[in-house]
Amino acid sequence: MNLQKGLGILMCVWTAIPGQGVQEIGREFINDPMPTPQCHASTLVETPEGLVAAWFGGSREGHADVGIWLSRQEQTRWLPAVEVANGVRSPTLRYPCWNPVLARLKNGEMLLFYKVGPDCSWWWGEVMRSVDHGKQWSKPERLPNGFWGPIKNKPIELADGRLLCGSSDEVGTWRMHVEWTCDGARSWARTGPLSGRTIHAIQPSFLLHPGGVLQALGRTQEKRLFSIFSRDQGHTWGEMQLLDVPNPNSGIDAVTLRDGRHLLVYNPVEKGRSPLSVALSNDGLAWTKATDLETEERGEFSYPAVIQTADGRVHITYTWKRQKVCHVVLTVE
Repeated sequence: MNLQKGLGILMCVWTAIPGQGVQEIGREFINDPMPTPQCHASTLVETPEGLVAAWFGGSREGHADVGIWLSRQEQTRWLPAVEVANGVRSPTLRYPCWNPVLARLKNGEMLLFYKVGPDCSWWWGEVMRSVDHGKQWSKPERLPNGFWGPIKNKPIELADGRLLCGSSDEVGTWRMHVEWTCDGARSWARTGPLSGRTIHAIQPSFLLHPGGVLQALGRTQEKRLFSIFSRDQGHTWGEMQLLDVPNPNSGIDAVTLRDGRHLLVYNPVEKGRSPLSVALSNDGLAWTKATDLETEERGEFSYPAVIQTADGRVHITYTWKRQKVCHVVLTVE
């Protein structure tokens, strides 16, 4: 491994990973046709009753009619989506909603985080709660000023009870930070900015390493994925670096598999949002592309969400041409 400090890029050797067999075993559109002309930024969670997915949808991203839509699986069938949140503030004022994130806590409570506001420079965070696997939801609660919750990708619940959320802001310089809550999103703490001086990073996703080490990686304006590590469960973080993994300024998601490997869903190019691919890694630094989910040159396939369910399968949702949410199921050997 050669660290080119002048460029801030961590150059990695792309080597084959033994037993990396990735096989697609299922593919479908959730709620086809969609209830809105456009949709984007899906999120996915597993419950004892099946998967739950959410996304924002409306006439167009940023328009006032964009709300948060949610669909539940019932015996592997996706039920019709319902709008569970919107930005209505009065009979004459409505703001768009953005980037929902679902999380299911160890106590069974499900949280739905999302953003409300005219754009990403002026939005605020809200959260809703469900105790029946997403059938019914509480009234929205606004997060404290300066907190947005998980900005795009799923949080992780740590052994000490904290829900660790990868967050960021785009007010002027892009800056990534980490937030956490110990009481189900009722009180919050956070780090300071972890990027923004030489690397402009947002939308982190977490990976878990032996010994309690955490890694965050995600989107930048520098045409590469960023990587940063914490050795104290997310309280403090080391120096951010750029990986030799292309990023076209588009969201990614990643997950640590039960066998210790890491799986990444990303656009492996510097420009555009196709193809959309899956890569595997042993250490979170050197990544090997395992398969393509989409390859159409002129399409937009973006903003993935990925989880591994109790049966060991990997489930991925992503934006399909801004018109649909695609759900793909993989086995990884």
